[in-house]
Order: sequence, then C-alpha cells, then structure tokens
Amino acid sequence: MKIPFTHAAPHHLGGPLRFVLPAVLVLLFLAVLLWLPWQAREMESNERQEQLIADTLWVEQAVRFELSRNEDALATLSKDLAAAAPPAIQARIAQMLNNGHELRRVRWLGAAGQPRLEGGAEAPPGALAAPSQNAWELARATYKGRYSEPYQASPGGRALVDYHLPLFDGGAFTGSLSATYDLKNLLDETVPWWFAQDNAISLIDRDDKVLAKRAAAGPGRGVYTHKRPLDLPGTAMVLVTDSVKGTPRLLPNLLVGSVVALALGLLASLAALWRHIARRLAAEGALRQQMAFRTAMENSLVTGLRARDLEGRVTYVNPAFCQIVGLPPEELVGKAPPMAYWAPEAMADYQQRFAAVLAGHVTPQFETIFQRADGVRVPVLIFEAPLVDSDGRQTGWMGSILDISERKNAEQLARQQQEKLHASARLATMGEISSMLAHELNQPLAAISSYTTGALNLLGRAAESGAALDPAVLRPALEQASVQARRAGQIIRSVHEFVKQREPQRQLVHIGALVDGIGALIELQASKHFVAIQTIIPAALPAVSADRMMLEQVLLNLTRNAIEAMQDVAPQRRILRIVASVDAGQVAVSVIDQGHGIAPAVAERLFSPFFSTKAEGMGMGLSICRTAIEFHGGTLGHSANPDGGTIFRFALPSQP
Repeated sequence: MKIPFTHAAPHHLGGPLRFVLPAVLVLLFLAVLLWLPWQAREMESNERQEQLIADTLWVEQAVRFELSRNEDALATLSKDLAAAAPPAIQARIAQMLNNGHELRRVRWLGAAGQPRLEGGAEAPPGALAAPSQNAWELARATYKGRYSEPYQASPGGRALVDYHLPLFDGGAFTGSLSATYDLKNLLDETVPWWFAQDNAISLIDRDDKVLAKRAAAGPGRGVYTHKRPLDLPGTAMVLVTDSVKGTPRLLPNLLVGSVVALALGLLASLAALWRHIARRLAAEGALRQQMAFRTAMENSLVTGLRARDLEGRVTYVNPAFCQIVGLPPEELVGKAPPMAYWAPEAMADYQQRFAAVLAGHVTPQFETIFQRADGVRVPVLIFEAPLVDSDGRQTGWMGSILDISERKNAEQLARQQQEKLHASARLATMGEISSMLAHELNQPLAAISSYTTGALNLLGRAAESGAALDPAVLRPALEQASVQARRAGQIIRSVHEFVKQREPQRQLVHIGALVDGIGALIELQASKHFVAIQTIIPAALPAVSADRMMLEQVLLNLTRNAIEAMQDVAPQRRILRIVASVDAGQVAVSVIDQGHGIAPAVAERLFSPFFSTKAEGMGMGLSICRTAIEFHGGTLGHSANPDGGTIFRFALPSQP
C-alpha cells in the first residue's frame, strides 16, 4: 500500500533566530579562518626575527671568541719575546697564521714602528696605514691592546683591521705585536654555513659602509634584519644580518586552503614531527659537541674546580682539583664533610667555613691548606660563588682552587733575601762607623785604666807606710770604673743588637724609645763632623707596629746621609733635626738637614738600587729604607728644605 506524498506546511518555530545563528556561526568561522592565518603569519614573523637576533648574537660571540683567542695568543707570545730566539718566534707566528685563517699578517714592530719579525702576507708599501698608526699610538699611550679603524691595503682591496698589543720593559715602550685581520676571511671562518644559507652577513663601519659580506644564498630581502655592535677597543664595527626570507603570505583562497589544510593536516603533522626530531637530534649533537668542548677545556685547566650542593656534598671535580689533593674523582664526588683532604691543623677553620656554607654564607676568596693523600701540605687560594640553575635558583656553590705553593715559596725566598740584604746593610753601616766606635770605646777603657791605676797606687803607698787604708778612699775610683765599664758594655750590646741577623718580628714600637735606643750610634756619626742633633718627639705620640731593628736601620741610614750632606757647610748650619708627629692616623718621622740639597737629576734615581753619589757607596741604602718602610705598609719620600738642605719623611700606620 502506498502512502501518498504531500507537501508539509512550513514550520515557523524559532522565527528569524534560525537564520541569525547559522550566519553568526559562519561569520565566526570565517573570522577564525581569517584570523588564524594572520596570527600565524605574525607569530612566524616574530619567531623569525627573534631567531635572527639569537643567531646574530651567536655569530657575534663567535667572532669575538676568535678575536679573543688571537689576543691571548699574542699576549702569550709577548711574554716569550725576551727569552725566545728569532727562529722560535717566527715559528710561533707561523703557527698562529696556520691556526687562524682570518689572520693575514702577524708582525713584531720595534719602538719606532719598524718591523722586526713578520709572517703572513707581504706588508703594504710604505709605513703603517693611517688608521693602523693611530691604533699603534693609542695602544702605546693606554698600555692596552687596540684595534684600528678598517682600511684597505690597496684601492679596491679587501678591508683590513690591525690589532696592536704594546710591549713594555721596565715601564719603557719597546714596540708592539701587530695582527692584521682580513674581515672577509673573518666572516668566512666564524659564520657557520647553515646561518649563511639563510642570511646575508655584513660588517659595516660607523658610516654604514660595507667592509665585508658573506651571502651564500644571495642578498637579503630587508624584511628580517638585525645589527649587533662588535664593541672592540679602538674601532666601531657593526655586524649586520639580513635574512633571505620574505614576509609569510596568506593563502590565496581561505576556503580552499582550509579544506587543503584539513586534508594535509596529517602529513603536515608528520612533517613537523620529523622536522622537530631532526632539530632535536641536531640540538643534541650540538650539545654533545659543546659538552665535549667544555670537558676538554676544563681538563686543560691548571685551576681546580669543585662544585658542592647546598648541603656541602661534592657534586663535581675536574682533573686539576684531583691532582691538587692527590685523590681520584670517585673518592671525592658524593662525599660530605669532613673531607679526606682537610689538614688536621686547620680542621677548626674548615668546620667554621662549612657551617657558614650550610647557613647560606660563603667567603668569596680565602687561603687555606689542603693535605694530599701522601701527607704533603698544599697552600691553596679558593674563590667561591653561588651555582645557579636555568630557573635562577641556587643549587650549590662553585669553587676555583689555585695551588699557590710556588708563590708561597717565592715569597719566603724574597723575605730571606731581603733579610740578608738588611743584614749586609747593617754590617756595612757598622763598617763605616767602626773607627768612631773604636774612639768611643777608647774613652771608657782609658778612664777605667786611670781609675784602677790610681786605686793600685793608693794600695801600694798604704802597704809601704804600713798604715791602714780607708775603703772610702777607693770607693769613688772603683764606682767610676764600674760606670765606665757599663758604658762600654752598653755600646757593645747596641752594636751586637744592630748587626745580628734574625727574622722580622713586629711589635709595638714607640718612636721616642727607638731614637733613644740608637742615640749613641747617631752621636758617633754626628761627632765626627761636629753636627748638633735636635729631636722633637711628643711624649703622647702613638706607637707603630713594626720590626724594631728594621726601623733602626732606616733611621741610621737617613741620619748618616743627612750628617754627610752637611760636612761641607758652615759649622753654624750643621744641625740635624729629627721630628715626629701624627698626621691623618699615621706617625710621620722627618729627618731634616741643612746640607747641599739634592739635584733634580739625582732625585729621579735616588731610590733606585745600586745608584749612589758617593765614591765608595753601594747604592743600596735608600732602596733598602724604602723597601723596609713599604714592608710595614708605610711610605718614604723626600722634599726640599725651605731653609736649605733636604727633608726625608716616612710615615707608618699608628696603633691605638
């Protein structure tokens, strides 16, 4: 049975809403279709720009690293110039040129700019180019390495930049080491191929003139660009990158594009996944390469590295640290204090510092002692800093440890040599006053002889007459003989204390007592030339922390020089003044004479070792004096006396 077909009446439920809602949904869908590509294009543009900036920064760091590597090589070569033979220096220069293809030429220039040794391309005709000459003079004036402004060796040639490292010997300029960079080769050597395939890289000067360019994939489009100053001392160059990529375009037909996008979504997702995996593998390979590079760099260091967590456990050590403490890494990593390399005598100091580490406080720099596995003590200098992760959280402490055994041995040897030099100077001083010392001892000895002879005569006459001798008659003569004997003994003891050799011993020393202690020796020198001595030393003068014998040596040298400077002036001007005062927390002592003064030519070399204006002088007196004063943290200088003559003044920190 068939059911007849009939037209149903229109259904008006919902009214106009049934048209508005689909229209809104369609408009919303179209808006989303329009907004998504636009937003995707904007995000892609931002991502490309950010990636370009990051890659430009990486290239800039690579260029600076290459320049820094060559700067370090020149600095190392400059230290060996004096000791190495010319063939060895030439070989070093050739090695630098072989290792750095961006280097066009390496030269050793003399003080006047003349070439002494050279390697690489031939030098341009004539003297240094004007920009290179300016950099050479600036490096000489500032005592630091400087780069020149870019220049061309010949018209139409490649842009070059020179780096000049000044050389000094004892403060005197002796020349420079010069490295010439070919900027085009510098870009070719430092810019990786993958970056050059997507970008045109240029070096421009301060006037935006292109100096060198690398564009493996053609010129950039000017859409994604970034400039990065190299910021080299002496020159202003800018690294410019211009991407070959253009602005992302919207699909010509959004509807067709949406359908195609839905159809190709799976393939796109698979392609994106493959691309992500490829990039991830490339990133992991780069990370492994960087880790291998960092490991090789850390293994080549002579500085020990030690990482600790916040609880003090060792988390990392490098080979240099293991060599310092004489223990393998497996006996160090993961261990908590007390450590096997702590010396027993410094255990309290270690415990105190470990408690500070647990409290979150660490001493940035300090010296201590480590004990090797064989029991040998090693003095070390430790630098510690917080160890922070990628999120900015502190995870522990990183320490750099330097073995300072050689420095300590050198300091000990220097102290021993300085003490020997002081002892020799004291013996030389006593040699100069030996004749005066003999005269001074002759007086008490003659007096002792006279008094004892008189006493013997009295005893003899009393024995002849048979009369009893009153002891009171002999007492004055014997007392005077005793006084003269003590005087002679005091002189001998003063000389013995002055010339005996010993280690420096700091103690609180009062300048007044110091001058009184060597007053007899100063008087011996002054009496020979009929020089009067005046001392002005306040009773409330603060003490200084110093070695008494070293300060006595300084005062005796300064007073002897002052006395000898007045031997040819009028007798009424032969006055030596020793004045002490307090100035800005320091005790200042001035030795003032009215002699012939010091000529300007002599004053320039007055404190130089082995310089002397005396025919028999060794030229070490004032040099030793300055060294002794600086050993105590003070200063020694001289100035002209307004009344004629010279004022030598030294100042030492006062003690409460």
